[in-house]
Amino acid sequence: MTATVTTTAPTRVRRSAFARHLTLVTRVVTGLLFTATGLNGFLNFMPAPDPGTMAPAGVAFTTALHATGYMLQLSSGVQVVAGALLLAGRFVPLALAVLAPLVVNIFLVHLFLEPAGTGMALFVVAAEIGLAWAYRDKFRPICGPARSGGHSPPEASGRRGIFVAGQGFQPSDVDPARARST
Repeated sequence: MTATVTTTAPTRVRRSAFARHLTLVTRVVTGLLFTATGLNGFLNFMPAPDPGTMAPAGVAFTTALHATGYMLQLSSGVQVVAGALLLAGRFVPLALAVLAPLVVNIFLVHLFLEPAGTGMALFVVAAEIGLAWAYRDKFRPICGPARSGGHSPPEASGRRGIFVAGQGFQPSDVDPARARST
């Protein structure tokens, strides 16, 4: 008995050379930006801004982050790892998902607490959105609605069957309890 398996190739949208190059340049520049600023959090090779020139709310926020003893190091570590992933072109959707909360925070801090860096914050938001759009096919499975007959585990649905690689859950008329006893 032979089984035939038919699979459909994922549809890919052809992009122009300009769009591919723009995505590459945006990914590399964003990766460099986050890698450099993340490393600066550990090595302090960029001069810190003078607190006298910053808005008082921005100084208070930065002081509070320093006071936690871990938050700036955590943020810097995430930036280094995600920036390196963007530079390497590996796991780009994961890097974008990890950076998204930081990007939102960067934007909101500059919007409400420290207006001096709003231009750079807007660039980071635009780069994040542009890269997320360029990799939208990778985000579709986690952002789309759950499909009926999806890949939920059989225990959750009360169904019996087996999982076949490449085909997902396949119903079975064999009772697992009886199959183990024989």
